[in-house]
Amino acid sequence: MKTGFIGIVGRPNVGKSTLLNAILGEKIAITTDKPQTTRNVIRGIYTRLEETEDGREDGVQMVFIDTPGIHKPHSKLGAFMTDSAINTFKEVEVILFLVDSDINKGPGDKYILEMLKDIDTPKILVINKIDTMEPEYFRSIYEEYSNMEIFDDVFGTSALEGRNVEKLLERIEDFLEEGPMFFPEDMVTDHPERFIVSEIIREKLLLYLEDEVPHGVAVEIESYKEEPGITRIGAVIYCERKSHKGIIIGKQGKKLKGVGKAARLEIEALLGTKVFLELWVKVKENWRDSDLALSNFGYREE
Repeated sequence: MKTGFIGIVGRPNVGKSTLLNAILGEKIAITTDKPQTTRNVIRGIYTRLEETEDGREDGVQMVFIDTPGIHKPHSKLGAFMTDSAINTFKEVEVILFLVDSDINKGPGDKYILEMLKDIDTPKILVINKIDTMEPEYFRSIYEEYSNMEIFDDVFGTSALEGRNVEKLLERIEDFLEEGPMFFPEDMVTDHPERFIVSEIIREKLLLYLEDEVPHGVAVEIESYKEEPGITRIGAVIYCERKSHKGIIIGKQGKKLKGVGKAARLEIEALLGTKVFLELWVKVKENWRDSDLALSNFGYREE
């Protein structure tokens, strides 16, 4: 069978996590309309097995690496996120570069393009969000990037609607070589459930808080106990300022209760069991520039 690693790169908020979820057919990466939602490198595993006429197993296993959006960093966390994305270029068989506009509207795209020019790895440009584009605008983006002669192919997709995702997978497969399976066929991510649970909680915070406390929150799972018929989870939400703590909790605790309920329902669907979720809010000032805090929250340098 064919196997390989595929990196998904692009500036913040172009739909990288949405594309990964569409490929896998289930949600393993959180998505919001806010930039820099993804902080860690997320690995998603797509496996398609089929039996040949002589009884052998054939197919493909693609290990997708969804990276944080590449941007000019303003903190140690931002530097970690950007370095994680750039390092992906070195360890994959195919690079997917996602854009959702022409190059003049996304200054971050020029920065990524400069890096991609000198990389020999096969590269596919993915113009995402075509469901929101007029045909003429899509054509202008297509021609603009095609004329650069950097990419081996150009695809238009709507990750949100799943349009052209299967065709994109078929094209990626063309660049892969025969090799062993890296993961069991029923595995869709190499991240432990605790990590996905913490990301679900963080996603609900981003959705509920809107722009009030945009990215100064981190979630740490303090306890995770599986019992017959129920999983008990205790999580701490860290913020950078005392004023943020009140915003997260809300009047009479309503906002935190809303976050908890929304997260619990999604975690129950993920785990297939009842969940008892407790949330606490603590202040850890300037944690995004603290090496110790970044390490404790799982943002580690390779």
